[in-house]
Amino acid sequence: MKRLTFFGFFLVWGCQAFSQSFELSETAEHYQISPNQILRIPLRLKNTSDKAQIYTVRVTKNDLGDTQKGYFCFGNNCLDATVEEFSRRLEPSETLADLSYSFESGMQAMQSAIKIEVFPKGSHTEVVERPVSLVVEEKPGRSFIFQSKEITIQDVYPNPVQDQAIIEYKLHHETSKAKIVLHNVLGKPMGDYELPSTETRVKISADELVPGIYFYTVYLNNSGILTRKLVVRK
Repeated sequence: MKRLTFFGFFLVWGCQAFSQSFELSETAEHYQISPNQILRIPLRLKNTSDKAQIYTVRVTKNDLGDTQKGYFCFGNNCLDATVEEFSRRLEPSETLADLSYSFESGMQAMQSAIKIEVFPKGSHTEVVERPVSLVVEEKPGRSFIFQSKEITIQDVYPNPVQDQAIIEYKLHHETSKAKIVLHNVLGKPMGDYELPSTETRVKISADELVPGIYFYTVYLNNSGILTRKLVVRK
């Protein structure tokens, strides 16, 4: 009986010791972008444990070109490109929703790669990795900018836009929910567009927008997966 009790205690302790204490949003493994553009990769981090945790976020692989930059951002507040690691304390169930990694594509066509790691402080056994391939092409056209098992998205066109822009997409599962939120440089929402699984394109109206720079974020099942720039000219 004592052996059985000891085994049960060990089993419970083992499950607790190796259970993951956080969630990190999925990212695409491949992104395509034109020269002199900025790509934001959302990194939504949530503490799923019942106690406060300090999480370390870092770039462990970075082979960006001489004219390229990569840096972490909290909303519109970005860290210096030389900062490749930082820590943040999160309370139980707290979510760091505005974290992203921004990539400046530089002036030349080339292929780069980065790898981002997240883990609780002092617990490298819980590390989660997000490897990302970044392709910079002179004229990618309306190529795929995001591909996953759930959704495929093409780049917006035309960009710059005067009256109406179009984004073509495909949801691979009927149960997946997706939408696009358009916002200005201050983060204020300017438009909300659902992406039904029965459709393959969405039209973004710019009629009531003043000329300037905007961003659109694609949400999949309530998690931001991609943020891109949209320029309005009139």
